[in-house]
Amino acid sequence: MNVKMTVFDSDKQKGAYDQKFSVEEAEKALSFHSGLEGYEATPLRKLDALSRFLGISGLYVKDESYRFGLNAFKALGGSYALARVMAEKTGKGLEEITQTPAGTFTFVTATDGNHGRGVAWAAKNLSQKAVVYMPKGSAKERLENIRRLGAEAEITELNYDDTVRFAKSQAEKNGWILVQDTAWEGYETIPTWIMQGYMTMALEAVKQLGEVRPTHIFLQAGVGAMAGAVTGFFSNYYGDSMPKLSIVEPDRADCLFRTAKAADGTLHKVEGDLDSIMAGLCCGEVCTVGWEVLRHHGDYFFSCPDYIAADGMRVLGNPLGGDEHIISGESGAVTTGLVYRLMMDERLEKWKKAVGLDRDSVVLCISTEGDTDRENYRRVVWEGWYCDPDSRK
Repeated sequence: MNVKMTVFDSDKQKGAYDQKFSVEEAEKALSFHSGLEGYEATPLRKLDALSRFLGISGLYVKDESYRFGLNAFKALGGSYALARVMAEKTGKGLEEITQTPAGTFTFVTATDGNHGRGVAWAAKNLSQKAVVYMPKGSAKERLENIRRLGAEAEITELNYDDTVRFAKSQAEKNGWILVQDTAWEGYETIPTWIMQGYMTMALEAVKQLGEVRPTHIFLQAGVGAMAGAVTGFFSNYYGDSMPKLSIVEPDRADCLFRTAKAADGTLHKVEGDLDSIMAGLCCGEVCTVGWEVLRHHGDYFFSCPDYIAADGMRVLGNPLGGDEHIISGESGAVTTGLVYRLMMDERLEKWKKAVGLDRDSVVLCISTEGDTDRENYRRVVWEGWYCDPDSRK
């Protein structure tokens, strides 16, 4: 069994970035997004039959496959950041940026797929240019989805983090604007705007939950930008009633898990090919802004093999009677897959108890993408690829 977990002794104190992920900032992002053509709050699915089967009180999954017709949540960050950049550089308000002459700005980014598609979509809507670089091994379907939005896009021979560095060098060389959802020293303003854009889905979720308060939230992480932003929002929204928070990563790109486990004040990275089916989470270096939030509010960090994501894809794609069908991609389904395993696999009993999952638990997960790689989705859900190697013994 290759699932690993570490308990993180966070101090539960407000950090330097907490105010940037306040409810007020989330309301600003939601106000901007609600003015965009095609905006609609994505559904929050209440999976009662699955909850009963797992032996918990409730399981809610926010389905981001409906976001702006792009099959993933990433456009929330890209669109908000592009708008903030353009507003700052032109002196216009967010509501006026559509008056900016076409082609005034060229935005460049590195992506595993969804972020680049979101940036390309936002640039097209704002009549600006986008250039997108993807790491080796990226799915051709994701590349073509980006190109169809009018962006220049290509797959490099580099891993994700080196592709980020290449995009940065191209921005400096050509006078383009780097719009990256990871941060490092000296580059934190634009990543923070991207992260603030992600809070729209968290604010939608709490509005949809109404009086229901989750006891547990599971968030997937690549660099930790989305996880950090959403954690910051939930911490501000729930205050002292903050649910227990678990961060989930691929075992081949578990930079946050390694950083939390070491607990030595240093950011730990993962090098190499970062080869996992969870392409959107295959990032080896931690986002500094995201970690600044997570180190204050994170409780548990999980490192998971690919079959955990595959479990989630199959469980959500084949619902029990009465539950709604959710098409969730590899990166979107890993949190539900982990909850399923924690409740059903006796080998994880000690971690289930450590996290505190029981019949009174109410769990919130976010399915961050749909079938953005349809060929691989069919392999997993139809053909049964990526199963636990120990389950057939």
